[in-house]
Amino acid sequence: MNYDLTSEQRMIRKLMRDFAEGEVAPGADERDLAKRFPREIFEKMAELNLMGLPFPEEYGGAGADTVSFAIAVEELSRVCASTGITYSAHISLGCAPLYLFGTEEQKQKYLVPLCQGKTLGAFGLTEPGAGSDAGGTRTRAVKDGDGWVINGNKCFITNAGYASHIALTAVTGERDGKKEITAFIVPTDAPGFQVIENYVKMGLHSSNTTELVLDHVRVPDENILGKIGHGFKQFLITLDGGRIGIGAMAVGIAQGAYELALKYAKERKQFGQSISRFQVIQHKLADMHMMIELARTYVYKAAWLKDQGRKFTKEASICKLFASEVAMKVCSEAVQIHGGYGYMHDYKVERFFRDAKLTEIGEGTSEIQRNIIAREIGC
Repeated sequence: MNYDLTSEQRMIRKLMRDFAEGEVAPGADERDLAKRFPREIFEKMAELNLMGLPFPEEYGGAGADTVSFAIAVEELSRVCASTGITYSAHISLGCAPLYLFGTEEQKQKYLVPLCQGKTLGAFGLTEPGAGSDAGGTRTRAVKDGDGWVINGNKCFITNAGYASHIALTAVTGERDGKKEITAFIVPTDAPGFQVIENYVKMGLHSSNTTELVLDHVRVPDENILGKIGHGFKQFLITLDGGRIGIGAMAVGIAQGAYELALKYAKERKQFGQSISRFQVIQHKLADMHMMIELARTYVYKAAWLKDQGRKFTKEASICKLFASEVAMKVCSEAVQIHGGYGYMHDYKVERFFRDAKLTEIGEGTSEIQRNIIAREIGC
């Protein structure tokens, strides 16, 4: 087994580390306080050809692999999780369904602008009454002539305020007593389509989280994504890839919090010496480092399996579940090591702590991940 990164992956890590520290980190605290979306950062990432990183060059991408995508998300999240989740959702939820299930015409019309960074990608699955039970979708699309009329609501949708179109699910009928769910590509400027930005969140303050309201929104037949009735299955496949992104985001958050805690422990003096000299602090830092290393390794394993074209559903759930719980544990310990200062915004770790919680919820809660793993091992 070879755990070394390829030369291309090392190059991407250096590029993303330099970009994150030079362009993303300096304004992260201010953006968090102001709840300001980092639009300029993604414009610069587009100039670096990063907005379509793992997709073929023929669609405006960079032709990199999933491991490289995970590295990019980790490096961004290491300094600003809001930027990390925006990028992760753009790639894994916005671009991926179009690449996996779109026609060639749809790829040219919708995927290419996404890869070029002309717009951001978004994905509409979650509804007020359909979270973990995504099959409980109530948004409906009714056939009308040569098109469809869609009515319904979506909630907690990342990036929709900066997206020109959104892939979303709607019920199109019933088969054998079960809902037939189909995916549609819906322009955000379509009549009757509202994107509402009014959530007050615990963390990830400079990411864009929205509600969608569809009131008799009409789309043509050509906007069906994939096959009629296959939308739910398609989005489950999409979520497998998205969980690698959330796992990478969690690793990045944990790494950033750990580095801050290590630096603080070396500088902070109590009882005549730096607190890093006390065994209790050393053990905390050792455990944090160990857990991050294990989480990162499993995120890369899941990404590698995806790149090999092998089944990775179980591994995606494991990496997302483990890395998210590591992120929460590491961030909690980072705050504890900082003591009272860890509770203050100026010391950054409180932002990491707030941001980490979403990784245990988004793209399938920890409880759902355990259900998936149990199913995959034959329970």
